Amino acid sequence: MQGYCNCREVSFRVLSKITKLYQCHCQLCQKQSGSTSNTAAIVGEEAFVWLKGQEKITHWQKPSGFTSDFCCGCGSPVPNKLRGLPYVWIPMGLIESSDIYPKIYAHLCCSDRAQWDELVTTETSLDGMPSDIHDFIHRLST
Repeated sequence: MQGYCNCREVSFRVLSKITKLYQCHCQLCQKQSGSTSNTAAIVGEEAFVWLKGQEKITHWQKPSGFTSDFCCGCGSPVPNKLRGLPYVWIPMGLIESSDIYPKIYAHLCCSDRAQWDELVTTETSLDGMPSDIHDFIHRLST
């Protein structure tokens, strides 16, 4: 499956099937997405390939470690490597495929959600971040 930013200058391919998504409702993700949450997938870096446009990507990082990579042409958030781990974060709004049906596996930072966000809880709905982030990333990417 392939993904593109809004102006199609940045594109990539995911070589594995995406079955699980998560939504983060923290205030950083609300601001990054301009909405109630960030809906994303995580895949192993071996399952991710850039097709074009890496030179068009701008990187921003908070002192806390939160990163945001985005297309300098259209501003769309784009995939980025997870803090030195062998995984890639993928904003699902970029994926253009009609043959995948991933499910929301987890809601994170539910205590920070916007007052107007009507949260549909899942089996994994956490007030903050998972206590074992490495285990969570592994479960999400398999």
